[in-house]
Amino acid sequence: MNKLMIAAVGGAFAGFVVTTQFAAPIIAQEVERDRLTYEQLDLFGDIFERIRSTYVEDVDEKELIESAINGMLSSLDPHSSYLPPDDYDDMRVQTRGEFGGLGIEVTQENGFVKVVTPIDDTPAARAGVEPGDYITHVDGEPILGLTLNEAVELMRGPVGSDIVITIVRGEETEPFDLTLTRDTITIAAVRSRTEGNVVVLRVTTFTEQTFLNLESGLKEQVEALGGMDNVDGFVLDLRNNPGGLLTQAVQVSDAFLDAGEIVSTRGRDPRDSDRYNAEPGDLAEGKPLVVLVNGGSASASEIVAGALQDHRRAIVVGTRSFGKGSVQTIVPLQGKGAMRLTTARYYTPSGRSIQNLGVQPDVIIEQRPAPETEETEVEEPGSAAQRNRSEADLRGALSNDSLSEDELRQLEEERDEAEEMARRRDEDYQLAHALDLIRGLNVLAGRDE
Repeated sequence: MNKLMIAAVGGAFAGFVVTTQFAAPIIAQEVERDRLTYEQLDLFGDIFERIRSTYVEDVDEKELIESAINGMLSSLDPHSSYLPPDDYDDMRVQTRGEFGGLGIEVTQENGFVKVVTPIDDTPAARAGVEPGDYITHVDGEPILGLTLNEAVELMRGPVGSDIVITIVRGEETEPFDLTLTRDTITIAAVRSRTEGNVVVLRVTTFTEQTFLNLESGLKEQVEALGGMDNVDGFVLDLRNNPGGLLTQAVQVSDAFLDAGEIVSTRGRDPRDSDRYNAEPGDLAEGKPLVVLVNGGSASASEIVAGALQDHRRAIVVGTRSFGKGSVQTIVPLQGKGAMRLTTARYYTPSGRSIQNLGVQPDVIIEQRPAPETEETEVEEPGSAAQRNRSEADLRGALSNDSLSEDELRQLEEERDEAEEMARRRDEDYQLAHALDLIRGLNVLAGRDE
């Protein structure tokens, strides 16, 4: 017993000596770091006082301090920023699904405002703004050097008023102007419809209403088709979806998963790290699922696409997503403003980070532009109309006596459906490919039964 006690005391004493030996340099480093920090804060105070007292014009002290705060935050990454009270109020309104503006989700790159995506059915989308566009001027005024919030503020204004933005796009050498009319942006978080026996769920953003809209829209379309037995599959369209609330991304992913991890977040502070898991229940009841993404799919959209891809629950189709793999926390501050601070990275169930890489589709399909058509009154020899003629178009052709009326009717319906698919490829090539995939998966499932 005595030996055990001595060994314990000796061990504790040895640990104390070792700790003391290593603690002294560490404490000295912390003291030195604190001293340098306070010196820098003193320097900031000196500069502030000098500007306030000797600058050529009077300055607004409040604006000066806010600019300094915003500069400090924006130097960290493109998504950290200071939100003055008005901007903070606007942000809270936006997450509820209605706000005033142009309908553009933006970030900042090389001092310019870069369009992440225009929101469906908004002034920006109707005017032809595209993901990846750079906005260089607003009403003729350059925005280079402004913070993201300042640039966004320039684009705000009364509903019904016009604004001219200057766009630089891709490889086009010359910038061009677009005139937009500001409007009240009411976002339908989810739009649902059917294409044949496939339910298409178009998710435009992740607000507080997204999951509820998706759930109700899905059920409504399934009922319209006469029940789940008549549903061939689902398309979850996340193209040009800039993201939104993490909690909603988790719920939308969970809607199609029975179990397993959805996403994990990891920050420097363990309190900013978390793991989200799916609960039993698949709204689609295991039916084939295709997810559509493109370069305008960001953040929460990438969480959903990544989770469904990693669990092999869905085939991801389209082009590589935006690549925003970080989580921002909104911290309310005194004075009714707030700070948007990047506090964690998120990881898909397989442990991959999407930051700067995006979600790589399983099937890469570029969206091809709609073809330009010209109406002609006379069919040219060898034209498509003539090439599509068949035996049935010839006068006096024999009829087919091997099919019943019901079989002929079914054949005509299948032909009409095929023609509709051909038309859809011209309108939305990526969606048409997603529908083809679901049809193919159902054919294979039928052969296995």
